[in-house]
Amino acid sequence: MTQTDILLEAGTNELEIIEFYMDEATSDGVERRYFGVNVAKVLEVVEAPPGLEGSEAASHPSFLGTIPLRNLILPVVDLGVWLEMQRSPAGNEPIIVTEFNAAITGFLVTGVTQIHRVCWADVEPPSRYVASMENNCITGTVKIGDRFVLMLDLEQVLADLDEQGRGDSEPLPRVSGERYRALVADDSTSVRQLLETNFSRCNFEVTMARDGAEAWSILESIKAKAGAEGGSPLDYLDVVVSDVEMPRLDGYTLTRKVKEDPVLKALPVVLFSSLISESVMHKGKAVMADAQVTKPEFNGLAEKVVALIRDWGREERTA
Repeated sequence: MTQTDILLEAGTNELEIIEFYMDEATSDGVERRYFGVNVAKVLEVVEAPPGLEGSEAASHPSFLGTIPLRNLILPVVDLGVWLEMQRSPAGNEPIIVTEFNAAITGFLVTGVTQIHRVCWADVEPPSRYVASMENNCITGTVKIGDRFVLMLDLEQVLADLDEQGRGDSEPLPRVSGERYRALVADDSTSVRQLLETNFSRCNFEVTMARDGAEAWSILESIKAKAGAEGGSPLDYLDVVVSDVEMPRLDGYTLTRKVKEDPVLKALPVVLFSSLISESVMHKGKAVMADAQVTKPEFNGLAEKVVALIRDWGREERTA
């Protein structure tokens, strides 16, 4: 299985997830817990070599070292250890090889079941209590058959392993004396906090949304207000910045809805996601996104958004 096998059309609010499980040893025996990640992040699944185990000298207890994988040296993370589970070892355990945030990483799990095509509308966001928990890595749940599959935020796993991974260690300068207004949608609590901090430092007034559906509701309110006051959405908002992977309504579908709306299409939309790479840029273009930025570029995002707003203003004046 490779990313080229994933042929979902952008803007349909669908995704394909690879379902896997972790067997946890409990006082009552072994319990199987099911998880899922977007197939677009998965390069392949390989069998773990024998003797793979952590070291007391490792930077994190879940880090199992590296293994050779063709022309790669693949770092491997024991997902059960990171999830603080008492994982029950099994034979022929697989490693899910992922690529996102410009990094290739392997995650050791107990087993892999299959790939499912689901609708983002069927992915329920975590409760506010769960979402607000420190180090929460569950971005949503989806019911498949008779079980619930937990959607994992693998970006947070890597950020936990490398505190410098998100590039937020140094303070950001203000990029402009002007004041801007941004609607930012992301389903990750930690990413929302980081984005709100970074945009605020760069002189933005930020409205945060937990997913695309909440962002769309905010945009509909802006549209109604603009209609009642005889104005434009640009009177109330300068830009929409959206993640791609979100419960209920994904970023591609949100972008398509904005650009197909006769009023809201006046707003520039920036997609900001770990999934964005040269091979999938066409998806953002298909839904008419005005810019696409990959998530490792946290510190440069605000500057790029400001540049887009300025260019957008010139285009509006000359249109």
